[in-house]
Amino acid sequence: MDKATKTAIIAKFARQDGDTGSPEVQVAVLSARINELTEHLKANFKDHSTRHGLLAMVALRKKLLSYLAKENHARYLELTDKLGIRRTK
Repeated sequence: MDKATKTAIIAKFARQDGDTGSPEVQVAVLSARINELTEHLKANFKDHSTRHGLLAMVALRKKLLSYLAKENHARYLELTDKLGIRRTK
């Protein structure tokens, strides 16, 4: 992911200027990286080190989404709709 793409994602999901640490921003950036790595692994299915990193990112995103669902359910629903992420029970 290049810097311009990451900056655009941060600007779109930030709560205020300079916000890079909120769960919404972190989940959005992780989702973009997950999508890129998924495409990479479709062409390079034997790249096990990348698969390992991808699984770690998916687990981190799941933890962040769980936290956001507990703290502010409305923002969780809005974020999952914007990113097209399936919701947990």
